[in-house]
Formats: sequence, C-alpha cells, structure tokens
Amino acid sequence: MRPVWRVADVRAAEAGLMATLPPGALMQRAAAGLARRCALLLGDRGGVYGARVLLLVGSGDNGGDALYAGAHLARRGAAVAALLLTPGRAHAEGLAALRAAGGRVVDRPPAVVDLVLDGIVGIGGTGGLRETADQLAASLAERIGRDGTRATVVAVDVPSGVAVDTGNVPLTASGRPCAVRADVTVTFGALKPALVVGPAAPLAGHIELVDIGLEPWLRGTPALRVTEWSDLVDWWPRLGSSSEKYSRGVVGVATGSATYPGAAVLSVSGALAGPTGMVRYAGGARAEVLHQHPSVIATDRVAASGRVQAWVCGSGLGTGEESAAELRAVLAAPVPAVLDADALTLLVDGKLADRLRGRDAPIVVTPHDREYARLCGETPGTDRVGAALRLAAWMNAVVLLKGDRTIIGTPDGRAYVNPTGTPVLATGGTGDVLAGLLGSLLAAGLAPERAAAAAAYLHGLAGREAARGGPVTAPDVATALRPVLARLP
Repeated sequence: MRPVWRVADVRAAEAGLMATLPPGALMQRAAAGLARRCALLLGDRGGVYGARVLLLVGSGDNGGDALYAGAHLARRGAAVAALLLTPGRAHAEGLAALRAAGGRVVDRPPAVVDLVLDGIVGIGGTGGLRETADQLAASLAERIGRDGTRATVVAVDVPSGVAVDTGNVPLTASGRPCAVRADVTVTFGALKPALVVGPAAPLAGHIELVDIGLEPWLRGTPALRVTEWSDLVDWWPRLGSSSEKYSRGVVGVATGSATYPGAAVLSVSGALAGPTGMVRYAGGARAEVLHQHPSVIATDRVAASGRVQAWVCGSGLGTGEESAAELRAVLAAPVPAVLDADALTLLVDGKLADRLRGRDAPIVVTPHDREYARLCGETPGTDRVGAALRLAAWMNAVVLLKGDRTIIGTPDGRAYVNPTGTPVLATGGTGDVLAGLLGSLLAAGLAPERAAAAAAYLHGLAGREAARGGPVTAPDVATALRPVLARLP
C-alpha cells in the first residue's frame, strides 16, 4: 500500500531533510524532476525545442519550483513565458534563473501554449483560488498549442486551490470547482490526500511522484494508504492440494425478499465470484436464487442455514419486524458480518447499533452518503476520511464509505482509499454485488480492513471492465468480476 501524508508531516520531513542539504538544493531536486516530466510530455507534442510553455507563478515555493523548471526547459530551447500573479513576491532566485536561461515575464497568457505549469499555490494554500487566479485557471481550457490541440496542464505538487489534507474543493457561484484542473500532477516526496480522495482527486489527472529523498524523514502515521494490485496478490487465499469447499470458507447471505428478489440474486453473484467454497442463502428470494445459482444451499431463515464463516445481511431485506429478527440472528452469530442497505436502516430504526459496539466478531458496514447521514445524523461533509474514521470508532466497525473514491476506516484509526472507483458504478444493485464479494473475502479469512479494501478495488475494476461494453447494469458488474478475479494467483 502506498502511504499518503498530511501537510504537517510533509513540512516536518522537508525541514529535517533541508537541514542536511545546501540552501536551495531541495527545490532544485523538485524542479529537475518536474522539468523532466514536462520534457517527456512535450516530446509527445513535437519536442521541447520551440515548444511554448506558460508558467503560472504564485508567491511561494510552489512558484519557485515552476520558475526553476521553466529555466531547465528554456535551456533546452523552449519558449518559456512566466505570468506572475503577485509580481513583487515571486521567488527571486527562481525568477533570476528563468531570465538567465532566456525565459521572459509576460502580463497576459500567450495566444499559443503547448504546456501550462500550475505553480500558483502549493500545499500551503487554503480556501480555493482568489478571483484573478480562478479566472485564469478557468481559461486554461482555451489555450491551444502548436499542433492545434488543447494545452497540457501540469500541476506543481498539487492542483492549485484544493484543500490538501481533505481533498475538498470550494465551488464558485456557478458550481464550478474553484481550482486548477490538471492533466498531470507532479508531486514531490510523498502523496498528499487531495491527490487521492474527495472531489480534488479527479482534478489531479495522472499523478507522478518524484523522489526528492523525503521518505526517511516521514515520521508518524500516514493520513491514509492507497490499495494496490500487489496488495491483493499478497492477501489472496491460495488453493492447495488439500483444499476443499469447507476449508475455503462458507459465506452466508441474508439478503433480498419477495419484494426485492434481485438484491438476493446480485449479492449471491458477488459472493460466488469470491474465493470461498460454498454459499448458503437465507431469505425470501430462495426460489429466484436457486434458479440463477443452483450450487447455492438455500433456506428461508438465518437460523436454519447451518454453519458459516461470515454473513452478508441487508440488501433488499426490508425493514419490517421479520427482517429485524433476521438481522438480530446474524448479529448473534460469532462470525464476521457485512451489513449493507436495509440492515443499516434497521440499525437506526430498530435501535440495534449498540449491539455492534459490544460484539466480539468483526463487523463491516457499507454506507453510501445518504445511509451515512441516517447513521450519524449528518452527511460525511468535506472530510470523507475523517467522517469514515469517526463512524468506525463510534460503531466499533470497519466502515466502507462508498463513493467515487471509496474510503475504508477502522475503529483504531487506520484509513485506506480505493483508486479504482468509477462513476459507472452509481447504478442500482452494484452495491449488492460488492457486499456479496466482501462477505466471501471475510469467510475466506481476510482481515476486515483487507477484505473491504480488496472488495472495493476489485469491484471498481469490474465496473471499468463492464463499461467497455456500453451502459453498465449490476448484472454486468457481477459478470465482469470473474475475469477480473481470474488475474489473481
């Protein structure tokens, strides 16, 4: 997993490293890496020599990084123009280096621009862009390069205007993000939260991490971690010559009803795609489940299901007394459980949330934002990582807060973010598939936070795979899970 660090931790690490280096050396490292990435991008647009580069330069070190990188490009023959947003406060040494390399200062953007370097504000910025900078950022989409295509926008460290520690982005009166939208973000030394969570993450574009020697100086606990494919490979249960259906794990699925049989079919589909050896279904959609999945052992009630290693409960279950009794039976079982959809409503309306805090076996809850609001009495707000962690601590459960960048929070304060999310999953029934897959991973023996992170990652990949065929439905996602999981050992 890739660690993601808060601004205070990055600042402290930079201070420790800079104390061991000559003055300005750290900025030179960052600028060299930034210029190298820009040169590669310009290579795809006809080369560095003769390229038109525009630097948007603020007053801080972020602007200095942009100026020094511009100097590197100017020495290679690029026509580099710097637009100073606060002319009297630009980084003096960086500005001198740019001019010495043949760059120039302009008072308006040139008509032709191949690449824009966003050095307006860095990790110290707060509150979105000021009006002049915001208008300038909004006009970047209108810049056209030598080849007739839109200029490539590269953000220096983070897109200017985003809230770095939360990933929040203020909006203008018209609802437009008050921040730069980058094609590429070149970040220095460490990933920052705004690059991977919240509405800021899509504004970052492709992220490239430049090593400036910061890693040994990063101390304490990361703000969160990003799940990677290699993590899933390490966690995935291996089959051996002695494996059989019971040793692989048995997952119980208490979902669906006569009113919502599709929820049962979809959650069972997700469970069957996972690594367990058997699925037991308990509920009112027994006939539909057996018709679609004859390998499933089906009963009408949780109490009659037999032994399982984990339960999935809630999707399409209903919220009446009979449904509440089934949820109570799941919570009484001494095995991990996934609570989704109607089970979350029952926790609030049936006043069952207290049972979670005293339960020994792990719980994973999977709310989207509206369900989160029912559980907590308020929306997740601008800090989704903090919101997931608060709910996890209160419920003594792992929280999988669904969204474009799904957050997993644990009761002991760890947080993970899923990088594979896609808006195509915002359609009915896809969460049922996710819950079933998550239950299968729990039954196979994965720790709750790993099961949640793996399920979200694979679910996102399946959504992307399904989208290749056009509009996506939940059954498409369930079908796409199988080829995705086939890539694992």
